[in-house]
Formats: sequence, structure tokens, C-alpha cells
Amino acid sequence: MISDSFKVENIDIKGIKLPFTIQIAGSELGLQELTTYLQSFLIETKANWMEKNFDLIYKTSFENDSLLELQEFCNNLITKEPNKIFKSLNFSLISEKLLVSLIQSDNLQMNEIQVWEDVLRWGLAQNPELPSDPTNFSKEDFNALKNSLQHCVPHIRFYNLTSEEFSDEVLPYKKILPKELYEDLLKYFLKPSIQSSKTSKPRITTEEINIDSIDFKIITIQHAELISKWIDRTEITDEIKNTYKFKLLLRGSRDGFTYKKFHEICDNQSRTVTIIKVKVSKEILGGYNPIEWKSDDSYGTTKDSFIFSFKRCNDIKNYILSRIINEKVATLNSFDRGPSFGISDLVLDGVFGKCGNFAYEKQISGTTDLFSDLFSVEEYEVFQITR
Repeated sequence: MISDSFKVENIDIKGIKLPFTIQIAGSELGLQELTTYLQSFLIETKANWMEKNFDLIYKTSFENDSLLELQEFCNNLITKEPNKIFKSLNFSLISEKLLVSLIQSDNLQMNEIQVWEDVLRWGLAQNPELPSDPTNFSKEDFNALKNSLQHCVPHIRFYNLTSEEFSDEVLPYKKILPKELYEDLLKYFLKPSIQSSKTSKPRITTEEINIDSIDFKIITIQHAELISKWIDRTEITDEIKNTYKFKLLLRGSRDGFTYKKFHEICDNQSRTVTIIKVKVSKEILGGYNPIEWKSDDSYGTTKDSFIFSFKRCNDIKNYILSRIINEKVATLNSFDRGPSFGISDLVLDGVFGKCGNFAYEKQISGTTDLFSDLFSVEEYEVFQITR
């Protein structure tokens, strides 16, 4: 038994490294009860510290077979909340072994382009002398980066990228790819009618997902958490666990972009989030409609709708949130339009869209010129939000 006088929460600890050191010592001495207790203490009360020092926790826990709870903590963080690792201040300091473990997982709930960008960022951080622009790389620069990422590149699922993502984000670094892989990728993306000799296994996919198991094609878990907080009007820093589920109703590339298909699938559905990826700028636009969509040319009235935008798909901090201010025209139920918010505040019409500023707090994208606020749509999705 562990007496109250020995419990870690009753010890005057300077920092958190002491209980972790005690735990390691306990496991090495075979004090399993102490080890189990301290693992629970760390997980329940010091999760933030462990996330910031993830490389240390990961390395230590998997070197010791008795630290099973910490191993489970690490595996859960890797598969369910990878961005906490990828976006941490210490990301560039994690070991190559941990990075490979992260990106080879089938359950890594991130868009593949994000995986590539983060792996590239890690590789560049290992070579701080390299120029920021790959067009200025020398042969030696490419070789240095190639050597740093030689064990990571095989685990990038390049075939899950779009042609534009491959062209914009991968081609500038083509010299770090193995020759055979690069040639096969060129065939795959430049001549899609030709069957590639290789494919990428898709990462986790489900049609109905909750916040911990996400299959959005456009956004990530972190975007979804933020949108969910906007729905609940909670603070961005709120740590409360989200219990929303996102049920996929419509995906443009799968179901079509026509207004007829939108109304066929989404009419009479309430609590929906529309997500749009803009073709040229790669912005993410969207809107939340708590009431039902209709096709009767009426306006929907609600005080809880909002529209939003993210400047870049992998940056959740650079966003615009715009709530309804004229609740009588929160949505437009036009039979010959797709999802429409306000008076052309955000409207989807086939593969084109429009952003203005009429019924919501602020414009989420484009200019204030009525005739200069059109955009082309690369992809869009509609999800129903449930508890």
C-alpha cells in the first residue's frame, strides 16, 4: 500500500521532473504499485507538461515494459491529437524515431499535405543553415535535406495528395525524393488515366465521425474543435471535451456540386456545417446553420448562425469568425442555389461561390466590391452536427 504521507500530490515538488524521475526509479526497482500510481498521477494532473515534453515521455515509456499506461497515453496522443505534437514549440527537437512512428500510423488523423509540410518543417529545422526558399538550394543543400528525411519520405502517402498539392508543395523539393518514386508520381499526377504501379493506403476513414475520429477532406480535428466551440459559444481556450459528432451528408467530389443535389440531400436537415475549399487561394470558407434548409425561396431566421474563414488549411489561428447581426435573413432557401448565408454573405452556386458583407458582422473573404467577390470551388462538404 502507498501511505498518504508518500503520495506525490502531498510532496513539495519543484517543477514536474521529480515525480517522473521517481516513477522511472520505481519501475527499475520493481515497485509496480508505486509505478502504477505515479503513471496515473502524471496522466490525470500533468498532461500538459507531458505533451510539451512528449519526446522524453515517449522515449522513456517505450524503453520500459512496466510503463504501460504512459505508452497508452503516447499512442492516444499520436493517433487522436497529432497536432499537439506537430504544432508544439518543441516539434523540431523530437527524435527521428518518434517522427517516423507518427507518420507511419494508419490512424494519423491529418490531411496528407499537412503531414508532408510538417515533415518538411522538421527536416529544415535539422538543417538551419539552408535557405528558406528551395529555389535557392544548392546540390549540397538538397542532399543535406534528403539525408535528414531519408527515413521519413517512404511513409508520406503522396498518392493521397491532389494534383495541385503535389505541384505546389512537393515539386519544389523533388530532388529529395528517390528517382523511382518521383517518376511514378509524375505519371500519376500528370497523366491520371495511366494506372500507377503504386498506391497509398488511405488513413482512417469513416462516414460518421466524432471529434476524435475525423474524416474531413478539407479540415482537421483542430478546425472541428474550434468550430464546435463557436457553436457552443465557449472560449477558445476552454479545455472541455467536445462530444459532437460530424455526420457527412454531402461531398462535392462524390455527390456533385449542383444546387439540385444539395437540396435533394440537405433539405429538412438542421444543425449543418458547410465547409468550402477555394480553388486558387486555398482558403477554407464555411458556415453553420442551426435550422433546416428549404427550397421555398424564403429567408431562414436564427440568431445562432455564423460564417467563417481560415486563410490556410493548416493554420487554425488565422481565421475570421462572423456572427449573424440581421437574424431575419440569416440564411436564404433559394431553390436554384446551394447553401446560402445572409444576403450573399456566403453563397455557393455550383463550382462558384460569392462572399459579401450584408447580414453578418464582417466579410470573411474577398473585397467589398460587389462584383469582385466571386471565387472558384475546389471542394465542399456539408456535415450534420449531433451530440
